[in-house]
Amino acid sequence: MDHLVLTVLAADKAGLVEKVAQCISEHNGNWLESRMARMAGQFAGILRVAVPAQSCDKLVSALQALKGEEIHVQIAGAGIEQSCTWKPIAMELVGNDRPGIVRDITRLLSQQGVNLERLVTDVRPAPMSSEPLFHAEAMLAVPLTLSLDALQAQLETLADDLMVELVLRAEN
Repeated sequence: MDHLVLTVLAADKAGLVEKVAQCISEHNGNWLESRMARMAGQFAGILRVAVPAQSCDKLVSALQALKGEEIHVQIAGAGIEQSCTWKPIAMELVGNDRPGIVRDITRLLSQQGVNLERLVTDVRPAPMSSEPLFHAEAMLAVPLTLSLDALQAQLETLADDLMVELVLRAEN
């Protein structure tokens, strides 16, 4: 089996996922995992599929043909998973919204060798004041050689500068 990672982007409307799923099914592919969302009238998704080697080229052509229906699919071969040299850590962050929060947090994480596995953000009104609050939830892949206390200390220094509340917790 060949494994492919697909990114899908299209103006949001009913039936988009079904068209992609039908295309995969017609070529004996297996939908393994996905993350999908609608945002600002657009639909975006990333998914991993397995397909028999003899059907792979035909599947790729069929997925690219979806462009005629305004469904844009980018295709990459799945990479080799590295041996586990990291531990999963959940991060939650809440603070007054301002430009640069994501840049500053991700810069610090990158400098510590931390990989961002998943990130979900939004801006919501604060309960009492209705001021915009930035919310982020992330799953981090923290190197086994980096202690949670050391990462917490680094992030708390930045959190004080950004005036955000930050919580880290080990995931099992």
